[in-house]
Amino acid sequence: MTPRRLLRVAVRAGLLVLVAAVLYVGITFVQVWNASNQAHQDPAQAIIVLGAAQYDGTPSPVLKARLEHAIELYRDGVANTIVVTGGKQPGDRFTEAAASYAYLRQADIPEERILREEQGANTWAQLAAATRVLRERGMSSAVLVSDDYHAYRLDRIAHEIGLEAQVSPVDPNLSLGGEARAMAKETAAVALGRVIGFRRLVNLDDQLSLPLP
Repeated sequence: MTPRRLLRVAVRAGLLVLVAAVLYVGITFVQVWNASNQAHQDPAQAIIVLGAAQYDGTPSPVLKARLEHAIELYRDGVANTIVVTGGKQPGDRFTEAAASYAYLRQADIPEERILREEQGANTWAQLAAATRVLRERGMSSAVLVSDDYHAYRLDRIAHEIGLEAQVSPVDPNLSLGGEARAMAKETAAVALGRVIGFRRLVNLDDQLSLPLP
């Protein structure tokens, strides 16, 4: 094969790989977007609230929106147990789970109906730890609560962990902005996670977080 022909073959192969990559990312974006517009809330054994920032024991607007949605699901009879998740950042006095617990108690959710997971520092770790908490109590199904753009990745992580789960995202009307950027980053995370496994993406969680007002 002559050098010129070899170059043409290499260029064609490169173009095919590029087209395949673009199609893969495009399909992934559609899946992420589609999941963000679906709310599942069939009866389950527990509601798991994914952690978000808290300010000295007070839930951030993002976390508050998730907790309010969990309270709504609880009162609608979707599940009678709420699992709050999330550890704390260096220098914090309270964990995300502790702030969530206090918020739920102020909303008159009974203490015995709230479980806490306070070690998880990222989505995968929080969901894996919450799953262990449920299994220790003989539970195997849950409704997952987080932001709408996060829905598809949560579903895939739950599948990877082996948790029977459905995602009920927070109302997108409560979004704090940056939705397009969040969708783009989620698409990249899901596209990569399906190739290397979502557990290996834990270090991306900080980069995927939106700045809070």
